[in-house]
Amino acid sequence: MSVNSNPRSALSRQNEAKGLEHERLLEQAQGKEALKHAISAADFYLKAVQKGASGIDAARLRHKVEYLLELGETIKANDKQAAASSRPPELMSTRVLPMPERAILYRSSKLHGLTFPPWTANTESKMFSGTSPNQIPGPYIDPTPFSLSPEQQTIFSGWKRPTELVPEVDKSDPEWMMTAENENDLAQDLATDCSVVASLCAASPHFTSKKGSLLSSLIHPFDYENMRPKAVENGPYLFRLNFNGCWRSVVIDDRLPATSTDRTLYVVDRRNPKLLWPALVEKAYLKIRGGYDFPGSNSGTDLHVLTGWIPEQIFLKSDDIELDQTWDRIKKGYDEGNAILTLGTGNIPPEEEEALGLVREHDYAVLDLQSDGNSRSLLIKNPWVDSLVWTGVGSSATLKTHTVGSTPEHATNQFWMAFEDALQHFDSLYVNWNPNLFRFRQDHHFKWDMPDATEEPVFTKNPQYSVLSRSCSPIWVLLSRHWQDGELEILRERKAERDRHNASLAHVSKQLGFMSLSIFAASPPGTRLPLPESHRCLHQGPYVDSPNTLLHYDPTPNTPQTLVVAQGELPLPAYNFTLSFFSASPLTISKALDPLPYSETITGAWTRRSSGGSAAHPPYFINPQYSITLPQATPMALLLSTDVKDLPIHIALIYSSSPTKRITSISGRDILVSSPEYQRGRTFCQTSASQPLDAGTYTVILSTFEPGQLGRFVLRVSTNVSGVVITPVMSSQAGKLRSVFPELAVFKDGEERLRGRIGIGRLTRLSVVARATTTTTGLTSSGSGGGGGGGGLRMKLELGTGPGRRVLGVSKGGEFTQDHVGVLLGLDEGEVDVDPEMVRRVGGLWVVLEQIGGGAGGAGGRGVQVEVYSDGVVSLGDGGWECVDED
Repeated sequence: MSVNSNPRSALSRQNEAKGLEHERLLEQAQGKEALKHAISAADFYLKAVQKGASGIDAARLRHKVEYLLELGETIKANDKQAAASSRPPELMSTRVLPMPERAILYRSSKLHGLTFPPWTANTESKMFSGTSPNQIPGPYIDPTPFSLSPEQQTIFSGWKRPTELVPEVDKSDPEWMMTAENENDLAQDLATDCSVVASLCAASPHFTSKKGSLLSSLIHPFDYENMRPKAVENGPYLFRLNFNGCWRSVVIDDRLPATSTDRTLYVVDRRNPKLLWPALVEKAYLKIRGGYDFPGSNSGTDLHVLTGWIPEQIFLKSDDIELDQTWDRIKKGYDEGNAILTLGTGNIPPEEEEALGLVREHDYAVLDLQSDGNSRSLLIKNPWVDSLVWTGVGSSATLKTHTVGSTPEHATNQFWMAFEDALQHFDSLYVNWNPNLFRFRQDHHFKWDMPDATEEPVFTKNPQYSVLSRSCSPIWVLLSRHWQDGELEILRERKAERDRHNASLAHVSKQLGFMSLSIFAASPPGTRLPLPESHRCLHQGPYVDSPNTLLHYDPTPNTPQTLVVAQGELPLPAYNFTLSFFSASPLTISKALDPLPYSETITGAWTRRSSGGSAAHPPYFINPQYSITLPQATPMALLLSTDVKDLPIHIALIYSSSPTKRITSISGRDILVSSPEYQRGRTFCQTSASQPLDAGTYTVILSTFEPGQLGRFVLRVSTNVSGVVITPVMSSQAGKLRSVFPELAVFKDGEERLRGRIGIGRLTRLSVVARATTTTTGLTSSGSGGGGGGGGLRMKLELGTGPGRRVLGVSKGGEFTQDHVGVLLGLDEGEVDVDPEMVRRVGGLWVVLEQIGGGAGGAGGRGVQVEVYSDGVVSLGDGGWECVDED
């Protein structure tokens, strides 16, 4: 009876399983096949709800149904638009987004006090329903306060409609503003958006093509018969722009900023002065970037927004660039219509600008590529109306004027440049690739709270993904950072500072920080990494100051690999990101999991009282110590990081008999596992999975290389079991006076027992630390091994002398410590209380050092340095070290 007690729930689970299978197939499909699986998955999820899914599950499945139906409509609309514009359907992510990721996209809709909702299949119909596009009631006025720079404001004369800007046109036919009579020649004047205008120039063939125009998906309404945007009298215009994780709707009116002079604040077509759709595209883009005074971008980013094509930044000054391979790749992409190219200069010195004819920190459009034998060259355009042009070899043949009718017009600002010269004089080549070069796409969206400075050097808070491919075909991964208001405020503030000091604009952009992508071969495959050095890096992407960065690599078939998102100096507390994966074969992508699923973290600091340096220094045991109690046997991984990036740090894990007892002596065999020798800013160690630690208590010592080095740290302990307890072990030496014996205790030939006096004046609590070292004519040098011979060493604290003496404390349970050069010894008892009256009666308080199996001492031999930590003043070494022979 129990098996059939809830048949509706069983049917619900069966239907959900069928829905999941269609959802999996949906990720591997496009077009009609994707539509079929979207509808089927939605149908089975709906049946699962109807068959008795529980409340939480029912809500989750209803959200999936809603999303799948919306996705299906988008697929249909995409195919319909592609057929109308005679181009292939747009490559879409058919992954079903979970609710948290959908929430990220909706939160990223807010920008500059405006809302830019995700584009849906019915966005256009909602905007223009119920009326002819040419008869929108109006006039429509966009209330957005487009900002202008002080220079722009001095000549600004108001916002004007197209018929006011070009009064001689036939007002009965507004299509004039969408029609080009000559070849396009777009130019920038007083706007600060060279990257936008360069983008429009470079993409012009794709926008104006009569077959497959990209404008058909960019600006609405669109005239598919004449393959041009439709003119909307008095506005509005609806734009579909790609930013903040998805395609979004942006609405503007048709008013443009007019001036009181012959200068312009918007992009103009010098051969088609009546053509205004480029200025409308520019206005829509500047609306999402903050206004006509926005501090700047790069053309790769701009084209990604306008076209959705994949942006790649090629650093031309990089030592890793392969000249022939790069040329062949971009030439093939350009000739096949799958690549749009632009260039960016760096911070060229002013004296070189005039000599070279190039503008510093400026974007240029690439209009053509030619190769003839060993000659390879690019046709480059400066988008400024009146500006410098390249004066190098090959430029003189290309500076020509064009004519409209019979009237000569201005120069086109175009010039040919050898590819080798471009590598020398430009910093970056921006290539935007057609996503339809691939068959499959997956988009993943995530929020990233920036780590504290103590965890910046490690990967504990970094987003990491497991990526599995069944083939070896290339994978491209695009990381896109969502824009937010705080970034614009930083840019404007830094730009104002830059203008005051005539600094580099590149310096301004770097104020927004850097980000990077890397792929690793983790162990186990596809799991999270603790820090970069812990596993083999297969492909390391550059750190870029752009909101987009691209990584492409050849995967290892059937082996999950770990993708890591990294950042540097991102200034805001949290960001939203999108990862887009492009491939020729299906991918299995998920968030990477920790190989040890249970983790505990604890924070601390090396202070003046708790920074004891390495084990080569006597104060080593004042370093922070933590007790780790394991309830069951388990492997363990320890990760330590600090906010001081250059600080050398180390981890040592030691078995302990008590969670409250500090380690006061140590030898190499005591250490169960340790990190590599003093790595800067971060370090890591782990036990073998095949030899887990037994249940019990362990102590970890965290040290810097030198005493007195300060910094905050985070310790992360990862295991296979829950219930691990981490507690600080209080230092017996914290706040104590540190006294050092003035001389080394040096064993001479045949000597096995030395003692030195400790004098006290009142009741005192003290501890003793000894460090074996080497000596050369009285000078000491610490080390972890070698020099001074072998043998064992033991330390005691004794009250009195002769047969009646009493041992107050001993190191290592009374055992001799082998290989003692560099080894630290402390009293097992930690601290002891000493009464001065008792000391006086029995004949003194002594530190006793004993060796066994030692060789000759003397100059160049073995010595021991002894320190005392006390809560009262003590005197050390009265009478020096003396050799005694007491049984």
